[in-house]
Amino acid sequence: MTTGQHSALLVMDIQRDVVALAGDGSGCLPRLRTAIDAARTAGIPVIYVVMGLRPDIPDATPRTRILANVIQAGLFTEGAHGSQIHPDVAPLPGETVVTKRRGSAFSGSDMELVLRTHDVDHLILTGIATSGVVLHTACRANDMDLPLTILSDACLDLDPDIHRTLTEKLFPQWAEVTTAEAWAESIAK
Repeated sequence: MTTGQHSALLVMDIQRDVVALAGDGSGCLPRLRTAIDAARTAGIPVIYVVMGLRPDIPDATPRTRILANVIQAGLFTEGAHGSQIHPDVAPLPGETVVTKRRGSAFSGSDMELVLRTHDVDHLILTGIATSGVVLHTACRANDMDLPLTILSDACLDLDPDIHRTLTEKLFPQWAEVTTAEAWAESIAK
């Protein structure tokens, strides 16, 4: 594994409403929990990323299809129960939670500042949805020359075929793609 000493595990959009929409029949959350526990044991920062829109929606416009759907569904309202991080993978006191306003963990957030503060030079990506936050964040991280590891089984998408295409065909061109268990074993050595 290429995980360096200045890595961070990003746990992205694992919010109650998102998990409810995606379901977890795949077992994604227990695998994600394995990665989180391994990172904490190895002293790798775990950084949570949540999508958050202000209650009166001044930071979103229905001009784009994705935001129109989000607004119509009433998703991602800051402070709402459904916008909270899922309790199965909740942060510990003192762990960083970054609020983003769009698809990428970097969009409308202070992620770059958080990464600089932690001297992070390598990201391990997890999240829901593979075709949403994971893809958008991977694109931005590549533009920033940040090496990536993507934990394919700690990501989930509403469309299993899209998930498979991204994790088996596209992401391997950009990043190391592995499983949560294999990654956890590699950092335990």
